[in-house]
Amino acid sequence: MLKHLSVQNYALIDKLEVDFSDGLTIITGETGAGKSILLGALGLVAGGRADSQSLQDKTSKCIIEASFSIKNYSLKTFFDTNELDYETVTNIRREINSEGKSRAFINDTPVTLSQLKELAEYLIDIHSQHQTLSLNASNFQLSVVDAYANHTDVLIEFGASFKKFKLLEKQLKELLNRESQAKKEMDYFQFQFNELEVANLKAGEQLGIEQELETLNNAEDIKLNLSKAAIGLNGGEQNLLASLKDIKSILSSFAKFKPEIAELHNRVNTSFLELKDIANELEALEQDIVYDPKRIEILSEKIDSIYRLEQKHQVKTIEELIVIKDELSSKLLDFNSLEAEIEKTTKELNALNKNLKAIAEKISSNRKNVIPTIEKEITSILASLSMPNAALKIECTEVELMNSTGVDKISFLFSANKGSDFKELSKVASGGELSRLMLSIKSLIAKHTALPTIIFDEIDTGVSGDVADKVGLIMNQMAASMQVITITHLPQIASKGVSHLFVYKLDKNNKTYSNIKKLSVEERVQEIAKMLSSGTPTASAITNAKELLKN
Repeated sequence: MLKHLSVQNYALIDKLEVDFSDGLTIITGETGAGKSILLGALGLVAGGRADSQSLQDKTSKCIIEASFSIKNYSLKTFFDTNELDYETVTNIRREINSEGKSRAFINDTPVTLSQLKELAEYLIDIHSQHQTLSLNASNFQLSVVDAYANHTDVLIEFGASFKKFKLLEKQLKELLNRESQAKKEMDYFQFQFNELEVANLKAGEQLGIEQELETLNNAEDIKLNLSKAAIGLNGGEQNLLASLKDIKSILSSFAKFKPEIAELHNRVNTSFLELKDIANELEALEQDIVYDPKRIEILSEKIDSIYRLEQKHQVKTIEELIVIKDELSSKLLDFNSLEAEIEKTTKELNALNKNLKAIAEKISSNRKNVIPTIEKEITSILASLSMPNAALKIECTEVELMNSTGVDKISFLFSANKGSDFKELSKVASGGELSRLMLSIKSLIAKHTALPTIIFDEIDTGVSGDVADKVGLIMNQMAASMQVITITHLPQIASKGVSHLFVYKLDKNNKTYSNIKKLSVEERVQEIAKMLSSGTPTASAITNAKELLKN
């Protein structure tokens, strides 16, 4: 529940401190005194939009701080999830500077606006006059049925699954787009890959092919000259080896006379042996070289293919072609894995859709089961508010496309008079009727939610007399299980509160400020008497006020 509110430099408020009690708290005051300003301040604490125009003094920042007792509302999980200090009396602070920029704090820890709004949803429900219009909104009507059905866990499960479903749906769409684009390229990639695969390329083979082809193209000249070289070394009568053999023989005869001659003999002998070996290799090499037109044709086709592929892919080596081939292979494999991923995602999406439909069916069943009870109880409350012939009818129809709340559309239809057709609220309900209907709904769902505090801003619009008294009684009944704070202009309702706050204007230093004070018993009598007599309280008005406060 809300325990304390502190407001500095906001609208007509310079500085204000106010304590709140449990049960029903009444707020009254003159028109324009600043009653709704309090709601605006609380709205900022609950995560409402900040505006620098709301600052009283543009040179100072606006600070609004509220304290809530939360020990009975199972909120520790929220604090743990958001890494915040859990305190049984939690302080929420909102600061707004002159530029309209704001900061929010929970127990002095900076938080985001979304975190602030999430916590506020567990703590306070501010019902402004404008919110009565939300009665016509389908999502509000749906939330009423869901609150009564008390199936929050199922809704959370469905919401999480639906979020995952939409994410998977988006992923599948992206995969299908990639597949569509890939299909346009895959045929060309496959053709390029096949071309390189057929070429059977091997790293380093280009130089060997070029050399072998060069040799084969010059085979006859090479053979002729190798033969000449071999003959010059070891062929015919006049050859180099025969001459060396004679020289070797001469030196051998005189080697014993001088060591130098023996050394020269050895060197000539070594040269003789080396040249003889060379002659043998020349002869063998000449024999190995064979002019082979078929081989030339094969190698020419191979090297032409290599040159063509290099030119096509704008590279200079076989190694670069092999890299391109590997890249193409990866693209083709990626395409195959893309197909597998599409198949997997589609199966997962279908399974999730089936599960969602089952949960949605359960949610829909829960809603339909409670609708007759809601209709009956709302009609009963309306009767107690002097609308004996009014009735609420709730239609639950299936929407074409599943959404985050399921497959249902809830529509509230209203009939104010006996025999009248049920129509949309906006077409048949007056302002007073809408206010009473909203109060009926709020009082009904208050029994089914753990909301600590509800604040009404003149929900008594359009009612008076005996009806106003009954509105006050309903608020009192609500206050038995939750904190209720209401701004009212009706004495019948003002008399029902256990605590009464009065908002007034104060002129100081040529400026007008709003302030608030808690009324004593005697001050309450005077205030309610004023409301009864619309001016200086008469003796009868004071008597009536005392009577109202006794009831």
